[in-house]
Amino acid sequence: MNISSVIVIPHPEHVAAVSAALGELPGVEVAIVSPEGKIIATIETDGDAETVRCYEIISKIDGVMSASMVYHQNETEPEVEITVAA
Repeated sequence: MNISSVIVIPHPEHVAAVSAALGELPGVEVAIVSPEGKIIATIETDGDAETVRCYEIISKIDGVMSASMVYHQNETEPEVEITVAA
């Protein structure tokens, strides 16, 4: 499983529409929309090819100026919970 996050910068007049479109994509969840209109979303896919396709789709949403990956993790055992010793 690939887990990544993306910052999406839409044109100011398209913030709501872009946020809604992101929420409709499989595996994509909008985490927050800043007061300035920047959108932070998470993406969960089964592999690298699906992640790349998702970024391509996001960048082509009407009203998106840019989409930048800020985090990526390939989780080989997503069912195993990670614990951190204190």
